Amino acid sequence: MGNEKKRKPARKRTMELEDMIKLYQEGKSTKEIAEAANVSQGYVRLVLREHNVTLRPFGHWHRKYQLNEHYFKTWSDNMAYILGFFYADGFIASAQQSVSFAQKDKTILEQIKKEMQSNQVLYQNKQTGVYMLNLNSKVLKDDLIHLFGVSSSKSLNATFPDVPDEFLSHFIRGYFDGDGNINYRGYFASFVGGSLEYMESLKKVLEKKGFNPVLKTFDKHYRVYISGRKTIRQFADWIYKDKGMYLERKFAAFQQEKLPLELLENKKKDSRLNNEK
Repeated sequence: MGNEKKRKPARKRTMELEDMIKLYQEGKSTKEIAEAANVSQGYVRLVLREHNVTLRPFGHWHRKYQLNEHYFKTWSDNMAYILGFFYADGFIASAQQSVSFAQKDKTILEQIKKEMQSNQVLYQNKQTGVYMLNLNSKVLKDDLIHLFGVSSSKSLNATFPDVPDEFLSHFIRGYFDGDGNINYRGYFASFVGGSLEYMESLKKVLEKKGFNPVLKTFDKHYRVYISGRKTIRQFADWIYKDKGMYLERKFAAFQQEKLPLELLENKKKDSRLNNEK
């Protein structure tokens, strides 16, 4: 009797306790149930605890849109690509349980959405033309934080994740599609980033692959360059080998080179990197 008095709602409950529990087990949130039953959310949680119902963590509500919340737990070519793309054009909000991607190219966001088994609607900022893919999930956000060290201030303090070598080219392709640029006429390609630690690690990765990168510091960001007609072709061959997902316009830019690799050379006059500001 004591327990019944303790959790008795101040207003008249319009739903049986069994029905409240059933709705929660079917995926309804405590807020939705509280509104339907004319009680508080606290009262709903108390009822669930008293009936030994395991409560879902905050942010893990029954969502309107589908999503594979555990996507970043398993490595694959496409997972590595999307992770790289996230490091360039993605972010997590400190106060919300969500993971977001921003890009002017709608097609690649549609591909990411499909790969992650989501039917979330894309939103476009009419002023900037940028499309947004917002994925509401505490699990997804926590995995990015705990598995890869991502934070809400990623652009300034990102660290390079531990990517298995077999997936490294796909991760780099994803990052390049987000924050990379190719100047075909100048025979150089570049990556941009706001974290010195991340860009230094990226430079080391490219060095190990034999691309002879150069790191330059600017006022508020850093750039890693690779240059030379032959090197650019070798870089393209590496990141697009066994390609799955990719940004079409950047892939097309690399295809301007028509000569076979064996006929290409790196010459100082080939690169206009020194003129890049």
